[in-house]
Amino acid sequence: MADPNGEAPKVAKATRPTHADVARLASVSTATVSYVLNNSEGRRISPRTREAVYRAAEQLGYRPHVAARNLASGKSGVVLYVVPRVAVGEMPMQAGSRMTTDLARRGLLQVQIFETENDQHVIDAVESLDPVAVTSLFPLSEDARGAVDAANVPLIEIGTLPALGDPHLSVGALRVEHLVSRGHRNIAFAYTAVAKWRALGDYWLEGVARAAHAHGLPPISVDDVTVDNAADVVARWVRAGVTAVCAQSDEIACLILHGIREAGLRCPADLAVIGVDANPMGEISSPPLTTVEFNPVAVADAAIAAVLSELGYPAPPAPQPTEVAHLIVRAST
Repeated sequence: MADPNGEAPKVAKATRPTHADVARLASVSTATVSYVLNNSEGRRISPRTREAVYRAAEQLGYRPHVAARNLASGKSGVVLYVVPRVAVGEMPMQAGSRMTTDLARRGLLQVQIFETENDQHVIDAVESLDPVAVTSLFPLSEDARGAVDAANVPLIEIGTLPALGDPHLSVGALRVEHLVSRGHRNIAFAYTAVAKWRALGDYWLEGVARAAHAHGLPPISVDDVTVDNAADVVARWVRAGVTAVCAQSDEIACLILHGIREAGLRCPADLAVIGVDANPMGEISSPPLTTVEFNPVAVADAAIAAVLSELGYPAPPAPQPTEVAHLIVRAST
């Protein structure tokens, strides 16, 4: 609405908190604030003073000027987050968003790079962006890891962090315990036929195999599954007495459902199927897919603590091992 003179009223713009504001609230000098927030080396600052500065900055909503901070430190300030190409539902993006926001509060810019069939995409990002650290949910390929090693920067493989408590084992236990509770004893494991992602299949298979052994089940039957061979593989499993399948991913689980239909069988009456990664398509598959959903907050918080600790930043305590995943039970089991 215009004022009596016909001019639009001026809206007061919120003033961004400064170093001086933080210093006054923390009862320290502006130099001390700069040393603490820039994580300056060679400065003896007590833990109590550091905590006071961080608390004041948080209370005021102070955010460092990222570009200026990184220019002063001579570092890029970039944390490269490699988002896996393989299907793991929405969790990587949800966790990545939380990581981006939290790391930005420390003056670190997280850049997300998406894996492709060609590892050169990740290698180029490592070489071009000059990151201070690289994070990935799952192990990188040998060539991509080589690029990180050549850059001489830390690599944080989030899926192996102690705070997440060996997800491959806990997820394997979740899936096998559920199938055993439904009366299944002869279980198969379905791999992707894409050689590049075989290592991820190995990761999930170890958990399933260990859990099956702990329950005294027969050895796990293992096969690669594709659109072309799905019906044949499914029919062979059923003839061998297999009654349930743990798939490498929800994508592979849907191939198995396709194979069941093509073979003239029924799910779960003839063969139960359980995936992992809670792909949204699983909810509308036929039948809807039982799967495992990850907790993006637990994943992100473990990653944030690991990155900050690795880079020498004052970091929150690493979260205690927590339930990183839970079962979503649907009609396929």
